[in-house]
Amino acid sequence: MISIKNKEIIEKYIEAYNSFDIESLVKHLHKDIQFRNFSNGKIDTETRGIHEFRELAEKSIKIFSSRHQTVTKYSTVGDKVEVHIDYDAIVAVDLPNGLKVGDKIQLKGKSVFGIHEGKISLIEDYS
Repeated sequence: MISIKNKEIIEKYIEAYNSFDIESLVKHLHKDIQFRNFSNGKIDTETRGIHEFRELAEKSIKIFSSRHQTVTKYSTVGDKVEVHIDYDAIVAVDLPNGLKVGDKIQLKGKSVFGIHEGKISLIEDYS
């Protein structure tokens, strides 16, 4: 069962993510945060440390005019928290993958969070 404290940490992170608030976002991250994004079973983005994560977050906010993660389910897997997410976004720039300004993205996925010393130390996004 997920602890109330860990659930609150994750909820505050997602709230900051949804509102494009990078300062609040990184406030909930451990200095040694590891981030990996998996798409179609392969890692397409990876960062290590809060500095690299911040750089990625700053680049990402320029790509979307809106974005929203909605948690549909929490569960624990070992010492990690698995969060099932519905994701909606609107693209703000033309992207190399063919998406154009104004295109809407809708995905279902999950994020796996590790918590260490009261901060998020691992995020793995799967879509």
